[in-house]
Amino acid sequence: MEFSEHIKTANVEDVVLKLPFQPPMRGTLCVTGHHLLFSDRAEEREWQLLLLLRNIDAVEKSVENLLGYPQHSKAGQSQRTTASSGTIIIKCKDLRILQLDIPGMEECLNIASSIEALSSLESITEMYPFFHRPRELSLNDPWGLSSPEQDYVQTERLWDRWRLSKVNSDFSVCPSYPGAVIVPRTVDDDALMKAARFRQGGRFPVLCYCHHRNSMVIMRCSQPMTGANRKRCREDELLLQAVIDESELGYVIDTRSAQQAQQARMTGGGFESKSFYRPWRRIHRHMERGKVLQESLIKLVEACGDPSHNMDRWLSKLENSKWLSHVHSALSTAGLVAECVERDGHSVLVHGSDGTDTTLLVTSLAQVILDPASRTFRGFLQLLEREWVQAGHPFQQRCARSAHSHARLRQECPSFVLLLDCVWQIWRQFPLALEFSEALLLRLAQEAYASDYGTFLCNNEQERCTLGVKENTHCLFQFLLRCSKREKYINPLYEPTELAIWPSVQPQSLQLWTGLFLRWTEHAETMAEAREEIWTIVKEHRERTGAEETTHTPPTHRDTFTAVENLMDELTIL
Repeated sequence: MEFSEHIKTANVEDVVLKLPFQPPMRGTLCVTGHHLLFSDRAEEREWQLLLLLRNIDAVEKSVENLLGYPQHSKAGQSQRTTASSGTIIIKCKDLRILQLDIPGMEECLNIASSIEALSSLESITEMYPFFHRPRELSLNDPWGLSSPEQDYVQTERLWDRWRLSKVNSDFSVCPSYPGAVIVPRTVDDDALMKAARFRQGGRFPVLCYCHHRNSMVIMRCSQPMTGANRKRCREDELLLQAVIDESELGYVIDTRSAQQAQQARMTGGGFESKSFYRPWRRIHRHMERGKVLQESLIKLVEACGDPSHNMDRWLSKLENSKWLSHVHSALSTAGLVAECVERDGHSVLVHGSDGTDTTLLVTSLAQVILDPASRTFRGFLQLLEREWVQAGHPFQQRCARSAHSHARLRQECPSFVLLLDCVWQIWRQFPLALEFSEALLLRLAQEAYASDYGTFLCNNEQERCTLGVKENTHCLFQFLLRCSKREKYINPLYEPTELAIWPSVQPQSLQLWTGLFLRWTEHAETMAEAREEIWTIVKEHRERTGAEETTHTPPTHRDTFTAVENLMDELTIL
């Protein structure tokens, strides 16, 4: 179907746009196949709003008739006439709320109908990334930052005990895995295929991280399909035995409670039995997922938009959302994994049920804690590509709707937003340790739900190959590394460290991510001004000390950090 068939009214003049904490603007509203465009052409300024229709989560409309009597009619008699107008409230996936006052009831209803239809198109190839052509990129450029093949070649410490397998090159073994995976060298492809049939969705254990200090590893998979009859798979057992020496001990971190794991057996799932996986010890760390997590996000956003300004009401709603409890669970579980690897010297296998949500959340956070490379700008993007995009997180399903949608929940779940929130908590506690800034996390949170780029399209690599995503769209990560505004995504206080960083998960250490959840309030403007001030302080410090570097030891960012420490404290209070 052509986009034009969905557009009942393309242009409306004399529309009033109302944004929070800004004066109303009058201008022209245009609807295109992918965007909503508002142009304010007042004499004193020329301002435009370009909103990707995919970013719209909910549309609320109301119309009213206005009765009046003109002074004279053609018949010379007073004649009652009816004028009409309408209001459309647009609630976006990035949590913005816009109001459009449109003259004419018919125009209002047509605009609302067009927006609803175009914002909910489900055909991947009709989405804007297939039409977007930025100047900085070419379709001939490499798509993505890394691949399993490159990761293996660049990690020499893997070569003795691990190999690169292309058993899934046609995605027949596991539709949600990439074509190549890293597995123990002693396990052949036939054994991998049998192990895959024993794991939900075919997600057999694969390597995702090898620690640079002691070569201990983190692996991930989905739950074993033991069922009520306690079925076993010899190949799956041998695969895990090949990961560690006979004298070593490994840990299985199950992101379900022990009760949930037992209940899963009744529906064909299960867990690793101590009798069959003897070198491995199982630890259950319950983490919410799916509908519970989505409803938590909805409650949090509702609390942040509460206009009452009542302190008791705000604190009650914040607590009832339980969002910070989910942040705590994710960080504490990731900390446990990191502690097993770094401090205790044990390898770890992480899984929940599907292995595509809480599993990826935990393995990613553990790598941020342990791996200095994952804390760099490029390394963090590579981590997201490896652990979320290539590893099969179903972005298309999980990010179909955000917190404002009135549609019935299906498979939506803000797992990726929760990851970014947890990384922000680490960034706030260790302001020197991460090379990227909060601005990058905010950009990623927005792009996951509505993007000009193809990185977060589809649910797995098989779908991206089938639909030609890599051939016909551009990579967000490549753009972020090359864009002219790259500097704003860099942390000016960054100072590399080879040490692990251990975030505190004490209740008083975890805070609401105001940069995201209060992004479209007066608070956000204050934060933006403060960030500019930080950059100014850092640049002045660099200029002042630049001439001294030839005769003295180069200054570190810790000197600058002292100058901005009070400002950062003020930001936290705000």
